Amino acid sequence: MSLHRKRVVDDGGIVYMTGVGPRCPNCLRAVRECVCKKGTPGKPSADGVVRVSRETKGRKGKGVSVIAGLGLSAHELHALATELKKKCGSGGTVVGDRIEIQGDHRDRLVEELVRRGFRAKKAGG
Repeated sequence: MSLHRKRVVDDGGIVYMTGVGPRCPNCLRAVRECVCKKGTPGKPSADGVVRVSRETKGRKGKGVSVIAGLGLSAHELHALATELKKKCGSGGTVVGDRIEIQGDHRDRLVEELVRRGFRAKKAGG
C-alpha cells in the first residue's frame, strides 16, 4: 500500500476564520471594514427601496421572508430584527446585511417597514 501525498501550495490567503461575515471581493476585508474605492457590494441599493422577498433555497422547502437594502448598522439591524420577529410571532436571524424571518410574512413586514418610515415593497413572485 503506497501513500500518495498532495503538494499544497500556500498563497498566503486566509483559510478559515469565524465571525468575520461577508468579505469585499476587492480588498478582501470584512464588508463593514471595506476601504476600497471601487465600492463595496452589499451596501444599500441606489434607489433607497427596502425589498421584502421570500426564499426557500437551502431550507428543505421551508420559506423565509428576507428583508434587504435597509442600510442600517449591525446594532440597528439586530434591534429591528428583534422587533419584527415579535411583530410576526416568529423566529429569524440577521445574515450579513439582511434580515430573515421564518415563514411568509411579506405583507405584514412591508406594512410595518412603511409605518417606520422606510420605502418598502414586495419583491419577487
